[in-house]
Amino acid sequence: MSQQAVESAGMKIPNCSKPFECSECNKLFRQLSTLTNHMKIHTGEKPYKCTICQKEFRQTTTLSNHLKIHTGEKPFNCNFCNKQFRQLSTLSNHQKIHTGEKPFECSVCGKQFRQSSTLNSHIRIHSDDKFCEKPYACTYCSKTFRQTGTLSNHLKIHTGEKPFECAVCGKQFRQSSTLNSHIRIHADDKYCKPSTATVSTTVNGGLNLKLEDIKPFYTPM
Repeated sequence: MSQQAVESAGMKIPNCSKPFECSECNKLFRQLSTLTNHMKIHTGEKPYKCTICQKEFRQTTTLSNHLKIHTGEKPFNCNFCNKQFRQLSTLSNHQKIHTGEKPFECSVCGKQFRQSSTLNSHIRIHSDDKFCEKPYACTYCSKTFRQTGTLSNHLKIHTGEKPFECAVCGKQFRQSSTLNSHIRIHADDKYCKPSTATVSTTVNGGLNLKLEDIKPFYTPM
């Protein structure tokens, strides 16, 4: 979307700290460039495409973070436990586990949380409105969910999407956790599990586990 198109779609409010207003939802922004990116939500425009899996994105920064899934790059290290992360924001949230920091507090019951998204999910349990408790509705069957991640997993039932494939037998799954459970049936020892250190990604961004990646996690008697 060109700057001229954004300017015609939005409004500039004089003498305002957030002078740029979206004409679709009336959200305000400090900068025109931020409004430009926001307008893509309404237009559905996703001009940045991953050359590996063809997934499309609205912003170059989101594409850059996505590419790390394919490359395996995790440049951000936790200085407490040396765990590695693809994004600085994920590292920041993780480090709160070590520091015990929980800056987001429920105004109803006082319970504290590390992330605002967790607080947002929690606050719905205090609502008398059942729709507010589960505000994310499936467009196929109208089933409602508390979190967008749960809705995303549910939608795969309708779309038939199974992005996680077993490298041994080719069976596909909707969730990585189901693949992790399945891969154990290929091991000679039923008490074996996949090594998390050797999980790789498929072309479409899913997980790909190999039989040789399975190792025992107990000592035989």
